[in-house]
Amino acid sequence: MDAFWLSLVMIFIAELGDKTQLVALTLATCYNSWVVLWGIFWATLAIHVFSAGIGWFIGDKLPTEWIKFVAGIAFIAFGFWTLRGDHLDEDEKSCKTTVHPFWLVFSTFFMAELGDKTMLSTITLASTHPFLPVWIGSTIGMVISDGLAIIAGKMLGAKLPEKAIK
Repeated sequence: MDAFWLSLVMIFIAELGDKTQLVALTLATCYNSWVVLWGIFWATLAIHVFSAGIGWFIGDKLPTEWIKFVAGIAFIAFGFWTLRGDHLDEDEKSCKTTVHPFWLVFSTFFMAELGDKTMLSTITLASTHPFLPVWIGSTIGMVISDGLAIIAGKMLGAKLPEKAIK
């Protein structure tokens, strides 16, 4: 159970201010909140099962001392990465698309998470903790964090003119 809570909290914090959270906020100003949330959920579920699987494999093949050393360095680096924050490019702020919003959100999140700090954090956690609690905890932490961004996006979308959002 410790791995579940550790994963949930770490990924939640790592996602705060991350680019994908900003994407969630932006997409929520354009599309139905539930569609955005479901797209995020399924993309996160997929990318984190992959990440936790990689971490589990690494943890099974490498000496524990090496993993702990690399994990320590990685978490320090993730801390600095989180403090740096992220921003969106102009192309990423546009709401105009011919793709169904669910698939847009799913593909955007899946691709944005490849190599992202939350993916790397999940790999690192799964290398020293059980696979299933890390996968579930990291997925829930990410969805909660992005869920808050969706709520903020809906609130901003209701208050700001469309031109200001874009």
